[in-house]
Amino acid sequence: MKCFKVFFFFIFILHFNNLEASIKKNIIKNFSEIKNLSFKFKQNINDKTQEGNCLIEYPKKIYCEYKENEKKLVSDGKKLVIQNLNSNQYYIYPLEKTAFNLILDKDFLLEKIKSSDGDLVDNKYLRFKFLEGDFQINIFFDINTSNIIGWQNIDIYQNLVITYLFHIKRNIEIDKNQFRLPSPTNN
Repeated sequence: MKCFKVFFFFIFILHFNNLEASIKKNIIKNFSEIKNLSFKFKQNINDKTQEGNCLIEYPKKIYCEYKENEKKLVSDGKKLVIQNLNSNQYYIYPLEKTAFNLILDKDFLLEKIKSSDGDLVDNKYLRFKFLEGDFQINIFFDINTSNIIGWQNIDIYQNLVITYLFHIKRNIEIDKNQFRLPSPTNN
């Protein structure tokens, strides 16, 4: 009987590992085919929730509009601008000094995913966790759709940022001017 239990456990582990490998293979295939994404998001920073819409064009371009505080976040691939239209605040950062430099680099993420096993979370998501330089980032994928559904990172102010993506559309036609950096004079 003891031998049967060991055999059953061994078969279960093999099946589970094959299942995760299949999910990972689907995620890699799906993610490698993405040129751009459009989505709505919910973001939690220090127990404050913000919502909005974003466009990502790989590599390293993003345009987000936040609902509540009329904030824009834009990257042209080199710089990241955060502009608050209500308070007229305008911040510009070199992209490589932010976690977005990695989050928006599809080739980098694919290499990290290929070299990582990932962790199954709630039997719904596969999480890939990596540390690169000063950045620790978790990327989450839905195991049923193979879509990216969010990320978790520490921002430049050392805040934990959790971003959840939904209503995701892939490879849509987008206006390339979307990623033009705003300036204090061109709202």
